[in-house]
Amino acid sequence: MSLDLFAGIYVRDYAAVQPWYVRLLGSEPTFLATETEAVWQLADHRWLYIKQHPEHGGHAVLAIMVDDLDAQVAQIAERGIEPVQWEEYPNDVRKAVFRDPEGNEVGFGVIPG
Repeated sequence: MSLDLFAGIYVRDYAAVQPWYVRLLGSEPTFLATETEAVWQLADHRWLYIKQHPEHGGHAVLAIMVDDLDAQVAQIAERGIEPVQWEEYPNDVRKAVFRDPEGNEVGFGVIPG
């Protein structure tokens, strides 16, 4: 079975928040679906989008798992964004939590193999 994932984050003010996601993700959007919706391809068949939807903005919680968490966080820091919190779980699972200007949570984590 083929599977694509589109994970969405509603924002109140697309124009104000979109540059933050460019810095967080390290690139311009892969494409703009509309004037107030931007889409990034994170990996094959895995997409993240932000979309203006004022009444629902600021409540998203999203976790992106990566192979090298420390390298990912260092790259994001080079672009001027620092985690607001670090979380640790059993079995050496860790997560760096970032919050966009509206309060949406985007975490980067690692599950050791």
